[in-house]
Amino acid sequence: MQKITPFLWFDHQAEEAVAFYCATFREAVAGAVTRYPEGTPGRAGSVMTASFTLAGLEFTALNGGPYYQFSGAISFVVRCADQAEVDEVWDRLAAGGTPHQCGWISDRFGVTWQVVPAEMLDLLGRGDAAANGRMMQVMMPMVKLDLPALRRAWHGG
Repeated sequence: MQKITPFLWFDHQAEEAVAFYCATFREAVAGAVTRYPEGTPGRAGSVMTASFTLAGLEFTALNGGPYYQFSGAISFVVRCADQAEVDEVWDRLAAGGTPHQCGWISDRFGVTWQVVPAEMLDLLGRGDAAANGRMMQVMMPMVKLDLPALRRAWHGG
């Protein structure tokens, strides 16, 4: 069991969000659902929490009411194996969502994701300041990240 679990607060869409995330990501499993009992803030019998796992990371979705909203101050990075996976994840999250600069996207529930090719992170980690600078210049105006263009920039092309 993991020590820290991201807990996502929804108004009333927790079950819908879990289904959406499980359909969006290849390695996803829906888990247990708990329901509000009588005498609690939620409607008795309605979904209180729904757990799910994405790529081995357990999350909990809560139907807590309209009191809190998501913001881009917290986001989840999705390291994609290749451009095909970037395209797949991006296109699914974009359905009803809002794309942002540099590979960031807020999905239809307002949760923010960074859809990033793992190779880009590997290249940045090599410590070549000039190559990293070239790649960052190309990346900054991008919305969905384009790995071939990032790779060309890093290599000086």
